[in-house]
Amino acid sequence: MKEHNDELVRIPYLTDAALRNTQYAIRNRGSEFMESFTTLKSKIVPLPNENVDTDQIIPARFLKVTDKAGLGDNLFADWRCNEDGTPKSDFILNQPAMQGRQILLAGENFGCGSSREHAPWALLGWGLRAVISTSFADIFRNNSLKNGLLPIVVDEETHEELLTLVEQDPEAEVAIDLAAQTLTLPGGRVAEFPVDGFSKHCMLEGLDQLGYLQKQMRHIEAYEKRHPAREGGDHENR
Repeated sequence: MKEHNDELVRIPYLTDAALRNTQYAIRNRGSEFMESFTTLKSKIVPLPNENVDTDQIIPARFLKVTDKAGLGDNLFADWRCNEDGTPKSDFILNQPAMQGRQILLAGENFGCGSSREHAPWALLGWGLRAVISTSFADIFRNNSLKNGLLPIVVDEETHEELLTLVEQDPEAEVAIDLAAQTLTLPGGRVAEFPVDGFSKHCMLEGLDQLGYLQKQMRHIEAYEKRHPAREGGDHENR
């Protein structure tokens, strides 16, 4: 089902008990609105290495920050730079022709290793909006969707076709339509890709999870009126 319907979208893990406390969180925390993702047409950055882990995407020494600013400069830092910090001219991201491209063509099991939200932050910070692979590590995929980076899973045949395409024509462009969940190749072939309904809704609207909840305030308030908090169990007594 590929319908985009506000009434059908629900946060999968939001239980009744959690919903009773949601209003407090919404009113006392700010929301981060991410850039919406609807359609995208771009040339491709090929990086077909398999089992690229999050420490390779963004090395651990850059994880001390809690802000996204500047993380894109350290994307694949150990691959992009020599020990003295100078860029390696032969690394794909350092090549002038790759600048401004928004789609990464990655190898199998991309984003494996330790959980770190900094990995999609760094990819987005460099300017990427989507990553295409045959498979992603689950935690990386979820972190990416929450932050507006679209992980696209394709079959091996399509992946191989894309690699061949980029090798033969580095300037070739592909088109992504999130609402339709399609990836269109230059020759016109269309490949569909999966994405869960809630993540799709948030990316189309440019909302993080808290932003989504803020838009549901009238429903939350109506729920609270129907289900009053027990005495001593609400946040107003804290």
